[in-house]
This record gives sequence, structure tokens and C-alpha cells, in this order.
Amino acid sequence: MIKRTRATAPASPLRRSAKDLQQRELDARPRKKEESAAPQRLQKVLALSGFGSRRDMEELIASGRVTVNGEPAKLGMTVSSSDIVRIDRRAVRLQTEPRLPQILLYHKLEGEIVSQDDPEKRASVFDKLPHVRGAKWVSVGRLDINTCGLMIFTTSGELANHFMHPRYEVEREYAVRVMGELTEGQLLQLTQGVELDDGIASFDVIQDRGGEGSNHWYQVILREGRKREVRRLFEALGLMVSRLMRVRFGPINLPPRLKRGQLLALEDKQVRELLEWAELPVPRAQQRQMSAREKEQIGKPFTPKSRAAAPVAAAAEPKVRQARKPGWAKAANPATKQRRNDRNRGRG
Repeated sequence: MIKRTRATAPASPLRRSAKDLQQRELDARPRKKEESAAPQRLQKVLALSGFGSRRDMEELIASGRVTVNGEPAKLGMTVSSSDIVRIDRRAVRLQTEPRLPQILLYHKLEGEIVSQDDPEKRASVFDKLPHVRGAKWVSVGRLDINTCGLMIFTTSGELANHFMHPRYEVEREYAVRVMGELTEGQLLQLTQGVELDDGIASFDVIQDRGGEGSNHWYQVILREGRKREVRRLFEALGLMVSRLMRVRFGPINLPPRLKRGQLLALEDKQVRELLEWAELPVPRAQQRQMSAREKEQIGKPFTPKSRAAAPVAAAAEPKVRQARKPGWAKAANPATKQRRNDRNRGRG
């Protein structure tokens, strides 16, 4: 005798099969996700999700702005796709699997700052970046307001971290114009080391590129990213830098066709090559569909439209009230109007 269970209870065969199929799909989905997505460090997952470099995420976690399942996050903790992560009380969608990032090259102008929050409201390089859905642009290093040249922006915090972290010693190359000319002794000193306020600094390579009059050009290469390091090295020897341009960062050179103030989006093939150079996972999954405008911009320099601040609305002019006729209050009174109508009818 067969004991009846929920599965063998009388029901419509079609209904039962559809319900069982739906239940099987629901049961299989979370099991498959758990097997494929092993727990990872929180700062790594946030960086993969495009919220900034890993170092930025470590600072964000340390500041107490990140919570996991309602509890304050801690550095080094691991999360999976089933955890609820919030930044500033806002739930975020985590990307546990790497996806092909977007990379933009920008020929920075002098007079622009590399900051998204400036009390003085000066022109910022971020004002010219196109909107990116589901991620944010991370600046690979900085250039001060008086420095121009190559800037790199990416949606991959991991890739940005590889460019900037001191342990990777990624080369930065600059073209420097100074007032005056270095002696042989000064050239040697700049490669052996110069004492600065924050320690000894030096160039890996410095080459004389000639010049005219009092202006002289030098090509320098270093593997550090200290604040105003190139300028301070020359100033330590009594030479003032009159122009500074970054022409290379790691394997990326400033393209000759990229004019000042223009952007250039790298092609998928170039992005994959950069990920391989940084020894990061190269996603094999199908990438998102690009819009017609995005496809048109790939491989072609374009001049961005700056998101200028909205003009301040002019103060509204005070409305001038028109003078009312004498007796307007009485005319508007219903009782007065009724008495007037009665008098008119009596006269008629």
C-alpha cells in the first residue's frame, strides 16, 4: 500500500508538474549561486563593484559608513552575495564576479582640479566625465592644478589600486620645462637622491631634451606618487618648473591624437591587455550592450561637454498691485449686491 504524501496527493497533473518545475528552479538558483560565489573580503568586493579603489574602500570601512546585515563592517571581514551591505544606510548591489571595466584617457588642462568636492567650485576633471550606470569613475592618481597631461579613469577599483599602490612601483613619466639648465652634478644628484620634507626622493631616469633661451626641457621617470614630487625635486636645486606634463603612466602613453581637453575610451581588447598586465582576472562572460553613442566614442577622441553649474535664478521682481476702484469692498459684499438688485427691480 502506498502512503500518500503531499507529492502524491490528488491534484491536476498539469498543475502539479508546473508547480514542481517552479519549485525546482527556485531551489536550484540559490544553491548554484552559493557554490559559484565564495565569500570574499569586503573591501575587495566593494572595489569590484566600482565604488573606488581597495584603499579607498578600506578608509570607507574604517570610517564606520559601511554596514553588513545591520552591523558595522570591519576591515578584513568576508561577505557573500546573500549578505546585505549598505553604504551610508543605502543598500548597494555587490559585484562578486569581475566584469570588464571601462577605461577613459583624458588630456588634462592646466587650471583643472582632480576632486569631486571643492568648496571654491573650481573647474574639475570629473565635470567632464560621462555618466556611467551601476558604477563610478575612479581617478588613477592625481595631478595638481598647474599640471597637465595624461589622466586615467576606470570603473575598476582593483585596476586603479594596481596603478597607484607603492608596492607595484608603476612608472610615471613627465616632460618638465624649467627656467635654467642643470649641471652634470645636479643631474647625478637627482638620480642618487635629494632630501625633501617627507624623506629622500629621486628620479629613476632624467634626460636632457634641450630647449631655447632660458627654458629647458627634461624627461623624467619615477615610481612614486608623492604630492608635487617632481616640482619639489627641481625646486630643491633652485630651479623653478614653468610647465609640467605627464606623458605616460605605466604601459599607457598619452596618445598624440588626444588633444588638450579631450577624452578617449579604450577598446575592449586594450582593456583586457591592461588587466593581464596588472595580473587581474579577465572576465570571459558576455559584456553589457553599449548604446550607439558609446560605440561611436570607442577608439575616437571626443571633446566632452562640461556639466556647468546651473545658472542662479534671477530674483523675482515684486508684483505691483493694481489700485482698486473706490467702493470695491462694498461691491463685493453679497448683501450689498442683493440690496442693489432689489432697488433696481423696484424701479423697473
